Amino acid sequence: LKNIMWRREQFRMADRPTFCLNLARQLVVGKIRNQRTLLMRNHVEPPQAALRFLRALVGEADRAKSLAELLGLEGLAARTYFENFAGMIKVDRPYHSELDAAQKLSFDFLRRNRRPPRDPINALLSLGYSLLAKDLTITAASVGLDPYLGFYHQPRFGRASLALDLMEPFRPLIVDSAILTAVNQRMVTPQHFIAAGDSVALTPEGRKGFFGAYEQRMDQLVTHPLFGYRVSYRRILEIQTRLLARVLMGEILEYPVFVTR
Repeated sequence: LKNIMWRREQFRMADRPTFCLNLARQLVVGKIRNQRTLLMRNHVEPPQAALRFLRALVGEADRAKSLAELLGLEGLAARTYFENFAGMIKVDRPYHSELDAAQKLSFDFLRRNRRPPRDPINALLSLGYSLLAKDLTITAASVGLDPYLGFYHQPRFGRASLALDLMEPFRPLIVDSAILTAVNQRMVTPQHFIAAGDSVALTPEGRKGFFGAYEQRMDQLVTHPLFGYRVSYRRILEIQTRLLARVLMGEILEYPVFVTR
């Protein structure tokens, strides 16, 4: 936390509604573009209507006039994306023959739910997003920014709002991608989940399998579109956080959100 200049600018810019909206637009546009790319790359039959709708939402998010409008558009995109998420799960479903008859858990996925997650995929999504938020909280603090003061996610007690801002474009690229690897390569199977009441949780063995897939994704090398060299996703999280600091200091005008093609 040595970089007091960066943090001073962070607090100053967080009080500027125009700056917050502009940055939030870029983060949401990046997230929707990455969701669309994941569907195009991984869906057994890429859903053309959903892909067209997501492309239209990118344009709308880019023109959004308020944070509230952006939240609505982000929600619409998320619903469309998760309605088609099951098409990226390529294991034979359901596994009922391999399961205890009393516990018919499978990787059937209809919609996003949480607090508590009610099926295995939602349990993985919740765990994965909390891991990524934790990693970005550490990254933001180590770079010298305050992880608790965001621009799109407004400050709330105990919430690492800046970490949540930074992670928006990476949700599909890191977490959702790690989940697809874990499930499709059977690093995690339905036997790795237990149901208690309405909620579903991972067993210790299942957590180990998913952590392996998550770390594998974090270590994967990818070309950074701005610099043209190959780095791991873990390093990209740091690069993107430093780029945001440069925007705050006025060294660059626009935050270059990380998107893949």
